[in-house]
Amino acid sequence: MELYFLILLILIMVFALTSGFPVAFSLPGAAIISVALAALAGYLFEGNTDAYFVLGGPNQWLSAGVTNFRSLYWVVERDTLIAIPLFIFMGIMLQRSKIAEDLLVAMAQLFGPIPGGLGISVVFVGALLAATTGIVGATVIAMGLISLPAMLRNNYSKSLACGTICASGTLGQIIPPSIVLIILADQLSSAADQAATVRKAEYKDATGQFSMPSDFDVVTASAGDMFMGAFIPGMILVGLYMGYILISALINPKKAPPVPFEGEYDRKFVARVLLALIPPLALIFIVLGSIILGVATVNQAGAIGAIGAMIMGSYRLMEGKPKAYYPAAIAIISIVAIIILLNFFDLNIKNITNSYDALGIALACIAAASLLFSVAWAAIRSYRIDDTLNGVMMETAKTTSMVFIILLGAAMLTSAFRGFGGEELVKEYLTSLPGGFWTQFIVVMAVIFFLGFFLDFLEIAVVVVPIVAPILLADPGANITAVWFGVMVGLNIQTSFLTPPFGFALFYLRGVAPPTVSTMQIYKGASAFIGLQLLGLVIAGAFPGLVNYLPNKTHLTSETAPPPSNPKLQECLEDYVFADYERQKKSIIASIEIVKTANISYLPDEYQDRLNQSYANAGKTFAMINEISVSAGKLEEYSVEHRPLHTLVRGIQKNMRRIENRIKDLKEQKQRLRFDEDASNIDTSLFDAKIVTLESEHGVLASKLPDNWQSAHEIFDQLAKAATKARRTYRQSVDETYETIITMRRMLSESEQLEEKMGRILPLIDTVRELDPKEAMETIKALAAELDSMTEMHRVKSKLSKARRALRGNNPDQEKSIDLITQAASLMQTEVDWHNRAAKELSDEFEAFDNAIAKTIGMRMQERLSVDQAESVASCLSVHKDLSLYF
Repeated sequence: MELYFLILLILIMVFALTSGFPVAFSLPGAAIISVALAALAGYLFEGNTDAYFVLGGPNQWLSAGVTNFRSLYWVVERDTLIAIPLFIFMGIMLQRSKIAEDLLVAMAQLFGPIPGGLGISVVFVGALLAATTGIVGATVIAMGLISLPAMLRNNYSKSLACGTICASGTLGQIIPPSIVLIILADQLSSAADQAATVRKAEYKDATGQFSMPSDFDVVTASAGDMFMGAFIPGMILVGLYMGYILISALINPKKAPPVPFEGEYDRKFVARVLLALIPPLALIFIVLGSIILGVATVNQAGAIGAIGAMIMGSYRLMEGKPKAYYPAAIAIISIVAIIILLNFFDLNIKNITNSYDALGIALACIAAASLLFSVAWAAIRSYRIDDTLNGVMMETAKTTSMVFIILLGAAMLTSAFRGFGGEELVKEYLTSLPGGFWTQFIVVMAVIFFLGFFLDFLEIAVVVVPIVAPILLADPGANITAVWFGVMVGLNIQTSFLTPPFGFALFYLRGVAPPTVSTMQIYKGASAFIGLQLLGLVIAGAFPGLVNYLPNKTHLTSETAPPPSNPKLQECLEDYVFADYERQKKSIIASIEIVKTANISYLPDEYQDRLNQSYANAGKTFAMINEISVSAGKLEEYSVEHRPLHTLVRGIQKNMRRIENRIKDLKEQKQRLRFDEDASNIDTSLFDAKIVTLESEHGVLASKLPDNWQSAHEIFDQLAKAATKARRTYRQSVDETYETIITMRRMLSESEQLEEKMGRILPLIDTVRELDPKEAMETIKALAAELDSMTEMHRVKSKLSKARRALRGNNPDQEKSIDLITQAASLMQTEVDWHNRAAKELSDEFEAFDNAIAKTIGMRMQERLSVDQAESVASCLSVHKDLSLYF
């Protein structure tokens, strides 16, 4: 029965959407009706409202709805969606203030004289508007009203002109900042968590181990990652569009003839072009650049974009009038002043220590006040002129409300879909397809492309993605990142704006196109660009590095970048470092031999042993690297012949587990019936027959397991453990080697501080004799704390701590405390003596050795990666690594 209600859920949704009922109410309405009918039918026929649900029932569905509502509006951690109204405001403000129109006119005049120039200018402007507005409707309408008449007047092919405008308008869906990417990031974050849970369960089933290595985990996606991942594919689409128009014009000049500029290319023309081009480019750089450089989060960048768009709109609305540029000029001067002040002052009120700091804070307050004044002036101007600000705010509120209601409705629909067992059906269907992940992925992409003919991008993103994403992300064989999958879905969804009969971009253009342009000509023109979008999809799919590289690099070069010792970076970092070892082998060996000749005989035995061990470990490094290379080569060689056998066996075992779960469910149902008084007369022989059949199928599958599987898998396990052990041994060795060196350097740099502390230990004897025990304890405690903050001073600190404890209680033992202080002073004098000598004799040797090995042996102990290292590691991590043999 659950299947019937699942079909009913889908039919109600399809009927509501195709009949023109608002999407925001079609999705939750279908869920509410189908859940209510299933609960009612269960109550009437089975006496249980949960009877016709695979998972839970109506109560669980309502609880899930409340949870989704709370997570959308109240959960602090889920702040990704805050960026949506900010970017919508930015886009509508730029469109309402006619900055987009100025850009179109200027670019048409600039590119017009070359073959296909008008079309190329439309694509160029479409890309710029995509990076500033991201609103398809506004972009298509603006370009349809301004560029289409000009293109038709200059004898452009009607189909080419219409296709160019429609396709360029859709770039806002993939070029960041994009509302689609934000929504996909929100959906994929939860999908990645589900996929990670599934992958850990599969790892446990396959290996019996409860803890999965962190570098096997699913890579999730934030909105910033999605923006960075979509940037290069978006630029590839722009290049494909421009290339297609240029080639079409060169092959058939009549389709896109050059349009000579009737005016003169003088200073006024240059000024007009720069004034139209620089502000949007500056806004793009500030918004996207702040995200790329890690200066701002996506939400903060959205706020910057919204304020910047309002300031830009304020001078455009006052075009030709006095003081038009005053708010923008004040804002720019204020920002520059704040940047300069940041370089010369510590602008933290808590850190004010003198009049110089106070002056910096005062100047910064003036600059901030000026910036706020310019923003307020721009807001008032935008509000008074044509009621622009009010209109923009209303449109932003409407669009944002629609998006959030659809998100809630989609969550309700998805919960109902899962409740009726739809997710399990989809999972079983996809995982049963021959060909593994790529067959599943192509089927999902084909379904999304097909749905694009009938559904908007939002419905696809919030209904389809939560269902299929966890299944695809969990596959360890493909091991795709959530960013790559999200961008692939985004590129696919983008075609929904162009695919007839319901492509929204086609409708927008049809509404503003002259009667001489037929609907079929619009469809024909869009078809060629659909092909180009699919080509872009194939390129991004074939070269995942195009998507994954920028997010990885941004992450590794940001202020919050993980340290080089992060487990997920190790193999890629070692690939880079091992190449450095090869290049610097002679110099590293020479530096080891040189530092060995240094006289360390006067150091305490402990430090002599540690240094000698450090030198020995450093000398073994190249042998360890060779062992890693050999073990990795053996593992890779064996993996090639073992993979087909592994894939076959794991497929059989997965089917066996599926049968085992079905047998378990049947036995539980049979057990429940046995204790149900109302069902005491029901014949359970049908259950027995099904169980026997399934057990027979299970036995058949078990008989198909190859005889050599166990021995072959044991060989792989041994080789994998050997490779892992080789790398672990290397990492422990280099860490110990470098840790000893940096510890010694740190100790020697503190020699002067030691002398100062030495002078304060013996006076503690007088303190113990003369002061109250409590006061003496506080004095000793303060000095012990200072020593504790220094390197390897635990012995002296321990003596002082014992001296302090001797003064505790009702019967303080002053003599014992004094004796312990005397011992601490003796230990300290020994430390000071060898510290001072070593600082003079060994500092230069240790510094030279540190410099020689810091980027190789000591790489894991550095605070962060260099730019070159980050680029290399980012490139390495961008490739999807097959992990299936470990599962």
